[in-house]
Amino acid sequence: MLNTNQARHLNHQLMPELFPTQNQLVTDDLHKLLSILPESIYSKIAEHPSRDNLIEVVMDLGRLPEARYPDEAIYLGDTPVSKADIEHCIERVGLFSGDNRAGIERTLHRISAIRNRSGEIIGLTCRIGRAIFGTITMIRDLVETGQSILLLGRPGVGKTTALREIARVLADDLHKRVVIIDTSNEIAGDGDIPHPAIGRSRRMQVASPELQHQVMIEAVENHMPEVIVIDEIGTELEALAARTIAERGVQLVGTAHGNRIENLIKNPTLSDLVGGIQAVTLGDEEARRRGSQKTVLERKAPPTFAIAIEMLERQRWVVHQDVSQTVDSLLRGHEPATEVRFVDEAGEVQSLVETPQPPAHNHNNVAMMNPKPTGWRASGRMTPVLPFGARTAPTEPDFDHLLEQSWLQQEPETEKMRTPGPNGEDWPVYVYPYGVGRSQIEQVITVLNLPIVVTKDMNGADAVIALRSHIKTHSKLRQIAKARQIPIHGIKSNTIPQITRSLKRILGMDDPQDTSGADLRLFARSGSDDEIEALEEARLAVEQIVIPTGQPVELLPRSAKVRKMQHELVEHYRLQSDSFGEEPNRRLRIYPA
Repeated sequence: MLNTNQARHLNHQLMPELFPTQNQLVTDDLHKLLSILPESIYSKIAEHPSRDNLIEVVMDLGRLPEARYPDEAIYLGDTPVSKADIEHCIERVGLFSGDNRAGIERTLHRISAIRNRSGEIIGLTCRIGRAIFGTITMIRDLVETGQSILLLGRPGVGKTTALREIARVLADDLHKRVVIIDTSNEIAGDGDIPHPAIGRSRRMQVASPELQHQVMIEAVENHMPEVIVIDEIGTELEALAARTIAERGVQLVGTAHGNRIENLIKNPTLSDLVGGIQAVTLGDEEARRRGSQKTVLERKAPPTFAIAIEMLERQRWVVHQDVSQTVDSLLRGHEPATEVRFVDEAGEVQSLVETPQPPAHNHNNVAMMNPKPTGWRASGRMTPVLPFGARTAPTEPDFDHLLEQSWLQQEPETEKMRTPGPNGEDWPVYVYPYGVGRSQIEQVITVLNLPIVVTKDMNGADAVIALRSHIKTHSKLRQIAKARQIPIHGIKSNTIPQITRSLKRILGMDDPQDTSGADLRLFARSGSDDEIEALEEARLAVEQIVIPTGQPVELLPRSAKVRKMQHELVEHYRLQSDSFGEEPNRRLRIYPA
């Protein structure tokens, strides 16, 4: 039996690439995994000088077996894998669960299956599971704060290993009640008795992956944990369950699918983990104060996880100690302050705080640049324009005349900044709106991140977007546009789908046959749950019933305001819809093309 110092010395000799620090102890039970392999494969691995660095063994029917190490992959003999070889391994491991994973009892090894169309296993990936003690030295202080921690990183960087060590430290060293939600038996190993690497932590197994969110809630309701440990939060239900747990005062430690925080922000399924994202319309004063456009993206709620850690490498992690501040900075286009922690050659933890430079103009994303509003509306000097020859203002506003006169007002020239697009085109495209809602155009630009800037200076515009009815009745607009060689793009109505198609047509991105899913943020006005629910109902009806089956669909009764949003969403798919029935049961009917 080795003592602690001897074990550390031995593991340093065996695994220098994977575990370079002196404060780590490794246990892997490698012989138990090798014992399930056929003799021909086992002997080749046993003879290899780097066998203790083995990462995984791959066996595919009809191909040569392969062993993968940190710096190389080698074939194990000249005989292809047979069905008998695969059966030999299957008989010696546990049952394969719904996610096609199995294990070896009382070990951390994971055996994953590849099946053919009939469900027969034709390939195996046997991954070595190692318990590494001392991996969380870099974040020990954060674990002890009691705040929820989210680990991010690419596959194989050590998220699950760190999760296992955090659970052990919280249970054994800090004496907390820890419950691990072990979906694939990857944290605490296969079998009914958990692996000693999790210490005094308790483990709840999950029958199938789709039930993970239910087991998370069950753990809180039945077992009074102080800490819940979750691996691979990947669905909206699991994200919602995580928020419910955090709101009950339980510390959460988990991992999620994503390499950086930016990935979660852009992932509508998991964005709630960092607070959720919503489009907000600012007032004129607030937009001028921020120097931004009126429609911006903001964080919707406090983050589920207060601390986030981006695991770039095994010994180099980026720490965000205030996730809410980081997300707010990213949404405003600023680089957040970050703390990089790493282990030096002497095995000591070092910390480097990176303070971002003051925000400057981002020429690579000029579509998000929003110059301070100018012109008469912003300055407060707008006054009614009198009809030609009139001495007093009309009692009823002449809106057509006001519209015609407004675009003839002299405006300061817009300072153009260009960057080359993917095909060499000049971006951004400066668009002059005439009779079209400016806030709606800015909403489409923001949500779809289009390289377009709305300008009030027609002299510097690259294109004009206007209602067709105004184009027909105002010859001066056509004359000026023709003289300056500015194309005019007409739209039938002042709606989000019409504006979206027109802007995409200006950029050459419009596909008449494209009926891809719509971004619901384009059509929601306030972003309330009722609006999103109604729009989601319409989207599912179109994509799952109307388009595939050609059958009309009736939706649930909604208010007039919400029905209008649903009509616009249906128009995005180039389908027809109609409202029928009496209030308060008036509802939408969607017709196939």
